Amino acid sequence: MSDIRKRVGRKGTTYQVRYPSKSSKTGYAYKTFVTLKEARAYVESGQAQKAANEHVSGKLTVEEAIDRWIDICEKEGRDQRDPVSKGTMVHYRWRARAMKAYSWPCTLPELQEKDIIEFRSWLKRTYSRDKAQKVLSSFHSVLIELKGRKLITSDPAEGVTLSTESRYDEPVEIPTIEELQHILQTADDLANSKREDIAAAWARYRPMIYLAADSGMRPQEYLALPPSSLMEKGVNITQALNSSNEIGPPKTRAGRRYIPVGSDALNLAKHYAAKHGSEQFVFATRNAAGHQQYRHFLRSGWHVLMDEAGLVTEEKRGGKKVLIRKYTPYALRHFFASMLIHQNKDAKFIQTVLGHEDISMTFAVYGHLIRRKQAERDEDEGGVLRYISQPAAACGESVAAPR
Repeated sequence: MSDIRKRVGRKGTTYQVRYPSKSSKTGYAYKTFVTLKEARAYVESGQAQKAANEHVSGKLTVEEAIDRWIDICEKEGRDQRDPVSKGTMVHYRWRARAMKAYSWPCTLPELQEKDIIEFRSWLKRTYSRDKAQKVLSSFHSVLIELKGRKLITSDPAEGVTLSTESRYDEPVEIPTIEELQHILQTADDLANSKREDIAAAWARYRPMIYLAADSGMRPQEYLALPPSSLMEKGVNITQALNSSNEIGPPKTRAGRRYIPVGSDALNLAKHYAAKHGSEQFVFATRNAAGHQQYRHFLRSGWHVLMDEAGLVTEEKRGGKKVLIRKYTPYALRHFFASMLIHQNKDAKFIQTVLGHEDISMTFAVYGHLIRRKQAERDEDEGGVLRYISQPAAACGESVAAPR
């Protein structure tokens, strides 16, 4: 028996049709609609009953499986999570098209590991390594989701992976303490400019810069920061801008976090929020109509800051001189992390306040700093042979020589 349930959440009011499903762990499946009219039409058309009577099919094609995965991501959410945001769905649909562009040799239940390996080879020949890795990862998600719904009995892609070069293979650029002090002083000078338009703009950008440097927040987080997130001694991260410049929950569960912040930076942000912010955003637009766009902040705020601080170089490209800013807004986040390492904070704490879902990301970005600080702390001279208890060998004699 199908029923319709009203749901009120972050994305507003929706109507959820619940119907029995033999392929679901709970015994029920769900389909979400924006209006009650659409939900009733779905039930009355017999589609819900048809879905309820559906059995595990050995004829499910790979293309049908991919379409079902997309529908689940958008309307239900995978593995009891929230439905995927609109911005992320843009990427998922692109990956779905890439998966469906491959000539699959058999139906989904007939797939074997060798078929997935061939698919991986095709991806590597067709796309960049980074894109190939993301498509293969999403195909893993397709199989995991359908296996959980008992539409397939095994995951043939379980042992097939594709590593990708990290964007952090080269060490990140981190401002020195002197450079960070100069950046903050430049923000102070701009906020105290004799030109009213510059002073007005930097009355807002200055507390943003201070807060970013003292909290390690991503730009997408402090641009979307609500006043309610400014706590007594820190900041509570509950939302962020997505790739479509829309407000939504942080991309991962680890993104929801509390960050201790110094009183100076926190009071700057609180003062600005009380005087110029809106009910929704600390750093709202001038007319308080919404949040700032990242590109606008980059162009009107950060680039001006770098130029005024002299943290730029000139390069010739196509016969023309081009200004290259030394740092991006993420440099403040990297500086924050480097100072935590300098203070001997443990890696787990650093992972938590930065909002990294996996500690491997923390080590991928900052591992070189962590290892250097560890060596300094231990006064490590390098090498291991000095720990061998026997007396040092005479000059020219090897301690490893056979006896």
